Amino acid sequence: MAVTDPGWRVRLDEGPVIPALPLTLHSDGRWSEHHQRALVRYYVDAGAGGLAVGVHSTQFEIRDPAHGLFEPILRLSVDVSRRFAPEDFVLIAGICGQAIQARREAELARELGYHAGLLSVAALGEASEEQTLAHVADVATVMPIIGFYLQPAVGGRVLSYGFWRRFCEIDNVVAIKIAPFDRYFTWDVVRAVIESGRDDIALYTGNDDNIIGDLLTEYQWIGKSRRIVGGLLGQWGVWTRCAVQLLEEIKITREADHLAASWLTRNATLTDANGVIFDAANGFRGCIPGILEVLRRQGLAPSNRCLDPDLILSPGQSKELDRIQFAYPELLDDDFIKPRLEAWLSDSDEAP
Repeated sequence: MAVTDPGWRVRLDEGPVIPALPLTLHSDGRWSEHHQRALVRYYVDAGAGGLAVGVHSTQFEIRDPAHGLFEPILRLSVDVSRRFAPEDFVLIAGICGQAIQARREAELARELGYHAGLLSVAALGEASEEQTLAHVADVATVMPIIGFYLQPAVGGRVLSYGFWRRFCEIDNVVAIKIAPFDRYFTWDVVRAVIESGRDDIALYTGNDDNIIGDLLTEYQWIGKSRRIVGGLLGQWGVWTRCAVQLLEEIKITREADHLAASWLTRNATLTDANGVIFDAANGFRGCIPGILEVLRRQGLAPSNRCLDPDLILSPGQSKELDRIQFAYPELLDDDFIKPRLEAWLSDSDEAP
């Protein structure tokens, strides 16, 4: 990476914690801008290196004319980040829809000051891989693109190794979020990037079910190797301070010759916690309410309400959250939040 590259790009290649921003709503469904600002400040002060806005955790329904929240929440997140985050803080906008919508969203994100777009291709349905690649290339003419391999269980599709190999030939691709929740599909993406020779594509885990495993693994192929450098994760939308500390520890461990077996236990622990928050037992239906419920308990969200009022915690999910919070206190960052919460909620220009 040349030293003349923008700071955000250097930061992206380093691999920071990048949370997916949840949408904060009152129990009656009204948007709480007050809590939304506080939440962005939380991520900044917790040490996150970037933020993904307008993605699944933010709820895709923000784009519906009935809500009209896509531009407001993108604008708010930029404004708060500019006030409180370092200059190299990476701003990523979720981009979805077919050609016209995707270009419009990318153009808006670029105008607002976002650095890259996390491009979902779910709306293309049964389009061929060639058509999908043409769509990606088109949006990439508007702004830098982060590829997104979404798990089929929540609307993604299986994409071949050949797709990802050709994906790497698109000039303005800067990273790929690997989130198929599948080790075989994960390897397809990593191998494609290695074989492409593209050292300027950063790999991020979106596999919330295997976070530590992904981040500790060195992938090797025909004499070359790559690592997944950081995480762009819904899971890291909660307990973010501990996530930052975890990633710092992982980066130190990568340099060691010996990997302690305790890392396997920690991986299983985080996977168990994520399974509850994301509601894996019920096909991930309670994923967004689960994230919001953790934030509500910490005072960072006013409720666990979603734009779709039928999207609620699954039966037993709240008790399961009690279980993991009791069992895994090392994952929690309540002690970090409590002394700072009032300042975040006050929207003061002064750091807590």
